[in-house]
Amino acid sequence: MKQPKVIVLLPVYRKDSPVYLRLAVDSMLAQTYDPLHILLGIDGPIEGDLEQCVQGYASDPRITILPFAENRGLAMTLNDMIRWAQKQGYSFFARMDADDISLPERIEKQMAFLLAHPEIDVVGGATNEIDENGNNRNKINHYPLTPEECYRYFAKRNPAAHPAVILKQSLFDKTECLYRPGYRQNQDTMLWFDAFKHEARIANLPDVVLNFRVTNDFFTKRRNGWTYAIDLLKDRKIINRELHYGWKATIYAYLLFLFRISPSWLIRIAYKIA
Repeated sequence: MKQPKVIVLLPVYRKDSPVYLRLAVDSMLAQTYDPLHILLGIDGPIEGDLEQCVQGYASDPRITILPFAENRGLAMTLNDMIRWAQKQGYSFFARMDADDISLPERIEKQMAFLLAHPEIDVVGGATNEIDENGNNRNKINHYPLTPEECYRYFAKRNPAAHPAVILKQSLFDKTECLYRPGYRQNQDTMLWFDAFKHEARIANLPDVVLNFRVTNDFFTKRRNGWTYAIDLLKDRKIINRELHYGWKATIYAYLLFLFRISPSWLIRIAYKIA
């Protein structure tokens, strides 16, 4: 029986490292699952070594390069990539970031799970953290396995690692939308919100499927900041109200707000022991 085709959505923008990007792409080219196609969505102009890295894949029939004239953010780029893939007949969309590394059997394991559980709309997996040099940080992030556990977990945290998931077309059929285009950050949280609001089902594998790169930027730019913290708190209050998570989830949202505006050194310590 012929396997369903899967497309990898891998956005690229000008600040991405060509070294990390090559490792990310090559990890997908080394997947044991077939048929698999990689879509590089170029979010605005790139140049230098990064452009050379991208163009180095231009002749590979397993890869399509989809350039966009302006940098519009991850949500809008992913939406256009999904629409392109839908027109090509894809209904399984694997996420991947330009600085992470997928394990060789990631897609094979996730697709086996999805085919065995057709009621599931999204599947993720555990992630292993690596540093700037690719060394293990001795931290594995596990996520809840069942849809019911994922729903309860979302009262505090995201139920799946965004760069480690496969999204099915059924998710977008249920939500009747893609990513919320106004979100340059937190777009994954709002995707999970829309999913649960429309009774989509999210699950995770217990297996590690992705090496997740944690650099200094992860703590100084992604993990804190007043504006980001305020926006996250507003979103969390909406989520808690509409998904009926109760007062404990709201208290947790305020605690998370305080965490987000803390100094980066304190965030590092808290993240390490969390």
